[in-house]
Amino acid sequence: MENGYLNTEAGPLKINAAGEVSTKKARARKKAGLNKDAVMTVLYPVLFGILVLVLWQTQVLHKILGTDTFTLPLPGRIINIIFENVPAILKNVQATVIVAVGGLLLGSVLGYFLGIVAMAFPKWGSGGISIASAFTAVPIVAIAPILNNLTKDLSDDPHIRSMLAKTLVVMITCTVSMSINAYRGFTELKPFSLDLMKSYAASKTTIFLKLRVPNSLPYIFTALRVSVPASIISALVSEYFAEFIIGVGRQIRESIVLAQYATAWAYILVACAIGILMYAILLIAEGVILKGRRHR
Repeated sequence: MENGYLNTEAGPLKINAAGEVSTKKARARKKAGLNKDAVMTVLYPVLFGILVLVLWQTQVLHKILGTDTFTLPLPGRIINIIFENVPAILKNVQATVIVAVGGLLLGSVLGYFLGIVAMAFPKWGSGGISIASAFTAVPIVAIAPILNNLTKDLSDDPHIRSMLAKTLVVMITCTVSMSINAYRGFTELKPFSLDLMKSYAASKTTIFLKLRVPNSLPYIFTALRVSVPASIISALVSEYFAEFIIGVGRQIRESIVLAQYATAWAYILVACAIGILMYAILLIAEGVILKGRRHR
């Protein structure tokens, strides 16, 4: 401390006669630092993406990778294909989003319920969650064909059978992450909070609703940060093996088989856009629902 100022990471802070730091200036400088970090976090990836696109469009990337414009079409060609096939692309996007969102919701609800069961029976709850986590090691390419065979007799409509099988694949993928994080949210409570509730003679139901459920909210969004990208990936992969030929993933496969690489890249770009949009929606919802909770 020199001349009434305290040197900190946020910069020099003024000390008053009582030896107290000027908190308003400290908060303002801290907020400015956080905003700067947020801008840099977004700016660097954007600049890198622009650089890759420039190298791609000018065919410098083709020379680096040793490929041609047939296998790796130019971005301009890919964008033109998207605009020329908007109705067909939207139809396939709708099928993929229904599968991804439906499986994500079902898997999240089931996983949350399994977390409740594991919390209610602590003797085997943690062990059961550990066993459930082993399902994440099972590859999607192994689950999808099996579920296609298991659901083939559930309906005479191949579209319904196909959508059901793909949704189940996504549901299984999303269940494990939610169950693990929900269980942590129910059991990893703040120090002395459970003892305080018991000192008030709170019932188990009250403790669950007033303490455990609110505490699990940040963990839910942690699980969703994993499940949202996983739901898109599992939906795309499951479409490779689906009986009914529809969906972004299936169009990628069919285009590659027919050597229509520009069309395949167009659907790959669409798949990336779906994932980014869903993740952005998740972050916005998390910011609104958990506003102020993470900084307490």
